[in-house]
Amino acid sequence: MFFFFPFGGGGFGGLLLFLLLFLLLKRVFKTLYDSSQSQESAYIPSNEAFFNGVFSMLAKFASADGTVSEAARARINQFMIYELRLDNQSYQYARQVFNSALSSPESFEMVAQRFYFSFAGNPGILHVVLEILFSVGMTDGRISGREQSMLDYVVRLFRISQETVDALRRKYGVSAGSSSRAYEVLGLQKTATEAEIKKAYRKLILEYHPDTVANKEGAGEEFRAYAAKRFQEVQNAYEQICKERGIK
Repeated sequence: MFFFFPFGGGGFGGLLLFLLLFLLLKRVFKTLYDSSQSQESAYIPSNEAFFNGVFSMLAKFASADGTVSEAARARINQFMIYELRLDNQSYQYARQVFNSALSSPESFEMVAQRFYFSFAGNPGILHVVLEILFSVGMTDGRISGREQSMLDYVVRLFRISQETVDALRRKYGVSAGSSSRAYEVLGLQKTATEAEIKKAYRKLILEYHPDTVANKEGAGEEFRAYAAKRFQEVQNAYEQICKERGIK
């Protein structure tokens, strides 16, 4: 049986007009649906600078040694839910920022600088961020060399007192220093081979060399000062290890 339409035509012509009308309505509804979905995914919290800064820093810090451990993810998740008490939309937004930062080419130092410029006048927030960094770093029972360098940078950038840093070290059981510090600076274990030591040294020296830093887009004075200190730390650590092991 064929359909007939009041706007004229019947039989095959009416069916054709029906199909065209159906396709048109389908396109209209799809456009409206996509628009509503886009609005939902475009949620932005009122404190956007805080979310973007904190969770980008946490992503860079948690992945300092190449991968994010399950323990670190669990600690960050706990921070989102129980300490910040995020609602579902804010929680999803924070996760999105964290995951995006993992693949971002931006350095930890640059993210930290941007956060500091936004919250320099609120030391309470700066202290909270430093503490969550300490707690995430200690999820595996130790602070690695690269993590320690990041913490040192944040302490200087945020102008955190030594008294506060010492209190956090005690709270999270972070050793103030040990014979393995030189290896930690290079991001290595004491069991590292001579070849691994030389490889790590060459990589870090190139990364923090003044010429390399000078060519980094957006590197401010704070980062250049940090890089110069880090460059010297790497040099001193390598020389100490070479002396102990007799490496030439």
